[in-house]
Amino acid sequence: MPVSFYADAIAELRTLFAQLDRNPDLFQTFDMRLELAAAGSLVVYETKRRKGQTDSLYYGRPSADDANRQISQAAAFAAIDRFFALGQFIALTGEAAQALDTQYPHCAVNFSYRKKGHPAARSMLMVFVGFNDEADAAEYVAKAENSAAFISERPYKSAKAYEWK
Repeated sequence: MPVSFYADAIAELRTLFAQLDRNPDLFQTFDMRLELAAAGSLVVYETKRRKGQTDSLYYGRPSADDANRQISQAAAFAAIDRFFALGQFIALTGEAAQALDTQYPHCAVNFSYRKKGHPAARSMLMVFVGFNDEADAAEYVAKAENSAAFISERPYKSAKAYEWK
């Protein structure tokens, strides 16, 4: 079964992420939690605005054996932005976590927002795996035991994962 690639969706997400990080006043409301796992480390970028109040938390764990510790917003942004700069991405259906090879960087995205002046909110709940290029992504999928774990049709919507809605 062919897999869907997400470089275009990540490009849009990367732009929104940069806008939110640099100019949150463009947004009426937002609730974003990005969890990046790469090379045994974890970086979490979490920010929320409701009723004019903004709460943010940025933390990381250098390795699986270390405890979480607070990091700067700039460090969290830089790590996730580097992930978003990779060449290609695939997404998981949310039905089979065992398909995730932790040797590859992956990012869980839980993001909802409404820009000022826009009539509706948008939201996304996805897990993306990043690769250097399409060939690396295809090789990863070919080696996987459960190809149903990867999204093959876009736009994708299920109870555990969905593209923009």
